Amino acid sequence: MADTTARVLQGNEASAIGALAAGVDFFAGYPITPSSEIAELLSQCMPLINGRFIQMEDEIASIAAIIGASLAGATSMTATSGPGFSLMQENIGLACLAEVPCVIVNVMRAGPSTGLPTQAAQGDVQQTRWGTHGDHAIVALAPSTVRECFELTVECVNLAERLRTPTVLLMDEVIGHMRESVVLPSGDEYRLVRRIEPPTGLRDYCPFGECVPEVAALAAFGGEYRFHVTGLTHDAHGYPTMVPEEVDWKIRHIVGKIESRADQLASNEEFMTEDADVLLFAYGSTARVAKASVRALREAGVKAGLLRVRTIWPFSQKRLRELAPGLRLVVVPEMNLGQLVVEVERAVCGEARVVPLGKVDGHLFEPGDITEFVLEEVGA
Repeated sequence: MADTTARVLQGNEASAIGALAAGVDFFAGYPITPSSEIAELLSQCMPLINGRFIQMEDEIASIAAIIGASLAGATSMTATSGPGFSLMQENIGLACLAEVPCVIVNVMRAGPSTGLPTQAAQGDVQQTRWGTHGDHAIVALAPSTVRECFELTVECVNLAERLRTPTVLLMDEVIGHMRESVVLPSGDEYRLVRRIEPPTGLRDYCPFGECVPEVAALAAFGGEYRFHVTGLTHDAHGYPTMVPEEVDWKIRHIVGKIESRADQLASNEEFMTEDADVLLFAYGSTARVAKASVRALREAGVKAGLLRVRTIWPFSQKRLRELAPGLRLVVVPEMNLGQLVVEVERAVCGEARVVPLGKVDGHLFEPGDITEFVLEEVGA
């Protein structure tokens, strides 16, 4: 029977509980505001489930540790914020190329550099997609509620295991530190996915041998199969290669297995879009404010609606392209100077005017900020 007990939880706490529910049994991290509560809670809970918690000396060591643990068969995760996320980029690239499943929770704060450690921002959106060098792809999910911090942490684990890739839970400081009364899903309300393991007794285990969109089975390092893992571009057996055809195949594979699933992975919430000719496109805490703005705009006679995305990367253009012919204006409020708006412009493809609304002072939008901006843009 489902547990219907309501609890007052912080977003960071819900993410940590989600990690435990998803079967994460290895966490390595380094304290950093505003994500530290995730590590603090898991440091208490991991020993109770025979898991492993390690506080590393820095964020570079943290991402390296979860990659190694994952290769050894663990379900692994770390949590960080802006400067720590920057330090992790090289090893995130290693995990992409070596196809190692792991989860990084990035609780975004205002930057760059040390910035405003305790204030909100959405400035890591493009870094999440392009932070590591070279052609690659990434999965990133953005919660807007405390319950979604739980749900999308579980989904990040599932997608990492299913696609053999690093995934990112990209929440802003407001969501990480916000407290809500929430009833968490019970075990029968969500599914868990585990990586495909090769059958025993293979004479030729090929750890990187599948073609897009399939994903190869992953054996636990140190188990029955000996295989090679490298940050060099490698062939289907994991050995370094400079053969043009093999290099081309590898890069197209790590990108294609994710980008080819963009529409399948897309998760959106729509609010009053049925007859809307003005669309607010938002994510994270900004989307909560945008919903209130939609109501205010409707009262002012503007047919506004909201498209909130939970899946930021890979970016799915499908729903925007479906809505675009009926729109005259798309406003993209973000706590940055315009990062996801470029993807919205690409998707709308000239069907409607797309306008960014940026905020970089460390504070959350207020409904009036968005409402007044839209009214000015439509001349109301």
